[in-house]
Amino acid sequence: MQTPLLLIQKNRKASQRLLLCYTFALSAFFLLSSFHLSSPGKKEKPWRTKNVIIVVIDGPRYSETWATVPGLIPNMYAKLRPKGVFFSNFQNEGETYTNAGHTAITTGVNQPIDNYGNELPANPSFFQYWLKQTGKPATAAWIVASKDKLHILGNTQQPGWEGQYMPSLNCGVSGPGSGYRMDSLTLVEAKRVLTTHKPNLMLINFMEPDGYAHAGNWDYYLRGISRSDRYVKQLWDFLRKDKNYRKNTTLLITNDHGRHLDSVAGGWVDHGDGCEGCRHVSLLALGPDFKKGKTVQAAYSLVDVAPTVALLMGLGFEQGEGRVIEDLFRKKKRRALTL
Repeated sequence: MQTPLLLIQKNRKASQRLLLCYTFALSAFFLLSSFHLSSPGKKEKPWRTKNVIIVVIDGPRYSETWATVPGLIPNMYAKLRPKGVFFSNFQNEGETYTNAGHTAITTGVNQPIDNYGNELPANPSFFQYWLKQTGKPATAAWIVASKDKLHILGNTQQPGWEGQYMPSLNCGVSGPGSGYRMDSLTLVEAKRVLTTHKPNLMLINFMEPDGYAHAGNWDYYLRGISRSDRYVKQLWDFLRKDKNYRKNTTLLITNDHGRHLDSVAGGWVDHGDGCEGCRHVSLLALGPDFKKGKTVQAAYSLVDVAPTVALLMGLGFEQGEGRVIEDLFRKKKRRALTL
């Protein structure tokens, strides 16, 4: 006959074996569950952004735009700024010309590139990276510009990339060498492309502030700024109403360069040096992953746009001099920046 002590010891061993089996089964369950949730096929992109559109308003001086608000930009200041993030200390840190500024935006590199459309960027753009990595057709990414010379943004001279993975172009009147067109027509073309092809990536250039300033026409230069403000608002309204773009589209509104300070020879008519008037540009950013109604004074520059776009679109993009514009993101989204 077994003693009470022996029975207690046997029951204790049985309980320990049962507890061990239960612990093992529970651990296996959570391990399998974790594997299921974190498997590559189930991992979800941390951003709500599915589309990115960049509008470059060519060549307005900060003193005629954000330094005197609402002034000539009531739509951007009063209607769009409360919906996004405004960067008051945004800079062009490279060459302050049209092609160089746009190249900095799309490649993340400050390159002293020819300004007449005769030289391709030395590095591929985020357009090419995205088309290569996604395998999507050229119609999924577009450059729609009032200046024909900006066709160079669709390609690069880098071996292995030149002539490959190029976005679709709609620049100038009908293509390279054909001349500039009015910004109102560029807006029409941009909306047509968005409706017809539903691209995920697009850059739009509005040239009138720069064009009229070079012509020495102050009144039309100011009118060009005012019209750009109106066109940006019309584009935003279009995106908000279109089922393909509403609630999942980031809109970045910036400039390629400013203009000379009045103290610099030529003044507002020209640009191209390192004066504050030429370097000081702006960025207004709206999107489902961003803060709302914030003004950021921290310094960022044009080359920071490319890595930020790459992050939002899920790209591997390691080239360039820029950094992700972290001040854009909501607190709960900033955690994903470290993933």
